[in-house]
Amino acid sequence: MTPLFNGMLTGLFLQLAVGPVFFYIFGITVDSNYVNGLSGILAVTMVDYIYIVLSLIGIGRLLQEDRIKKIFGRISSIILTLFGLMMLYKGLLFINGAEQVKSIAWTPVNSFTSCFILTASSPLTIVFWSSVFSAKAIEKNYKKKELVIFGIGTGLSTFFFLSAAMLILSVLKSGIPNLMVQVLNCIVGLVLIYYGITRVWKLRS
Repeated sequence: MTPLFNGMLTGLFLQLAVGPVFFYIFGITVDSNYVNGLSGILAVTMVDYIYIVLSLIGIGRLLQEDRIKKIFGRISSIILTLFGLMMLYKGLLFINGAEQVKSIAWTPVNSFTSCFILTASSPLTIVFWSSVFSAKAIEKNYKKKELVIFGIGTGLSTFFFLSAAMLILSVLKSGIPNLMVQVLNCIVGLVLIYYGITRVWKLRS
């Protein structure tokens, strides 16, 4: 099995453990359209590749210090909670019949920007990727060049998985009433808030 294909398979397997970014893009796609969702997916893929490159050059070791972990963990938790509150607020506005909801409509630009910030808010992902690459270097005896190709494969899996999932969602959502769309927005907001709170709780414990 080539490093590229192995990287894609590994990445697809990791995608099964959906996290806050998946739910956030889910909310964007349900609330607007596939183009805005795809814009967010491009931002997530870009950040993933940035972190993959940083992990390959060894930055992950610097982030393993407990003090640095706590700082970035708190920042990530705050951003997750704020984004969750934004989604929840928008959903509740619509459910209550408020017209102001139109003023915070999704566009490719703000979809890309918000997804970039949300994904980049957890630089400890570099530590995760460093662990994956270390394991593969031992398991498959990959050299530096092969690890780079493996990293390209894992990044591609993020794009393909999210693109396919949101394409299916955008096709199915045409039959979903607008009220239900905003209820889903509220659910997504609550999920993001939950992720933010649980991260803080883990840091405290």
